[in-house]
This record gives sequence, structure tokens and C-alpha cells, in this order.
Amino acid sequence: MNTNNNVYTVIYTTVICVLVAAILAFVSQSLKPMQQANEKAETISQILTAAKFSDKESLAQQSNQQIIETFKTELDHSALVNAEGKEVKRLGQDEVYSTSDLKAQNYKFADGSYEIPVYIFKNGTHVFPVYGAGLWGPIWGYIAVDKSLTHIVGAYFDHASETPGLGGKIKDDPAFRASFEGKELDLASNHSFEIVKGGAPAGRSNAIDAITGATMTSKGLDAAINDWVGAFKNYIKAAEEE
Repeated sequence: MNTNNNVYTVIYTTVICVLVAAILAFVSQSLKPMQQANEKAETISQILTAAKFSDKESLAQQSNQQIIETFKTELDHSALVNAEGKEVKRLGQDEVYSTSDLKAQNYKFADGSYEIPVYIFKNGTHVFPVYGAGLWGPIWGYIAVDKSLTHIVGAYFDHASETPGLGGKIKDDPAFRASFEGKELDLASNHSFEIVKGGAPAGRSNAIDAITGATMTSKGLDAAINDWVGAFKNYIKAAEEE
């Protein structure tokens, strides 16, 4: 075969492309279970951090299985909650919703067809997820409340692409996360919680200071928290009446 003609070049290039694509597909499929396991462990570590069972730095030193076992030990149960505030499905002992799952449910808030997860621990702590849009991409996290379902015991937030040192502080600044501790959710208000640019007014139990220089990220997190707390309001009210 003449290796210098165009036909040979096209055939050779096509074969190489097909082989490379096949190898990449095989590697992707082979790594998928590991990627899913890492994603689950990361989600659980964020939930445990919000609920104050550990901190993110300590959990990062543990294996995926150790993190999952801690979760299973401390968890009473988790369930999907609908717009009426009813538990419509119990989740598996170590089953958690990924960020893509939260995103899918976030789109259903408008018509009330959502089913969103709540994680209920043996000590009475409930963890509610939140999901929304920051300045450059999605932001998400978890708000943990005590048995009253209105007093915040902890929080953890993450993001896809917020600016380091500014909006990225929702994840990276322990002081920002700590500012949620001891605060309350005001269920009587349409704005249950507020992240206030310029500083929260003195005495406001349901407000914290926004991150300086990160107005849009702070607004996005404020909206995410209120959208998701709003989606849980009927669940919280039903629990209070029991």
C-alpha cells in the first residue's frame, strides 16, 4: 500500500480516532463506579459537617467507607418530602441526593411537583439541602437545624466556579459558615433568612452579614436558602404540630 497517498492517510487517521475513542469510553466506564463513590462520600461529608458531627478537614482524612459508616450510625432516617410537607418515600440508609438531583428538583418548585430530601439524625438534627445560582455557576449546600426545626446548628456550602477569595468564601471561609450557627428561620416571613449586604441589623436572629465584595454570590445564596426553606415550610409546620 502506498503510505504517501491521501486514501492511506484518511484510513489511518480514522482507525486511530476510533481506537482512541474506544479506549477513552472504556476508561470512563471503568472509572464511573469510583467517581460515583467519591461523589456520594463528598455529599455525605458535607451533610455531616453541617450537622456538626465532624468537620470537613477531619472527614477528608477518612476513607469513603468510614464516612458512609459514620453517616449510617448517626442517621435515624432520610426521606423525600413533597410540597404538602409529607414524607412520600424513605431513602436507603446511605442514599443521598447529588447536586444534579437537587438541580432537577429545583426546577419543579414553580409547579409544586418536587420531592426533596431531608436527613434526620438520631439526636433530632434535621439537615435541609439548598441549591441555586451564584455569580458564575451553581451553588449548593446544607442547613442543619435542631429539634425545633427553626434554630440553626450548622451549615456547609459549596460552589462550581465562584471567585476565590470572594464568592468562594461560602465554602472556604469557616467564619462565614459559623455565622449561621445559633441563628433562626423565620417561617412567618416570606423571607425566612437573610444575608444582608452591609451587615445584618443588630438583634436580627434570622440574618447574617453578606460577604464583602461578593454581592451576587451572597444574593444567590440568600435566594437558594429561601427557596428551599420555603419548599420545606409545610413539612416543618406539620412536624411542629405533632
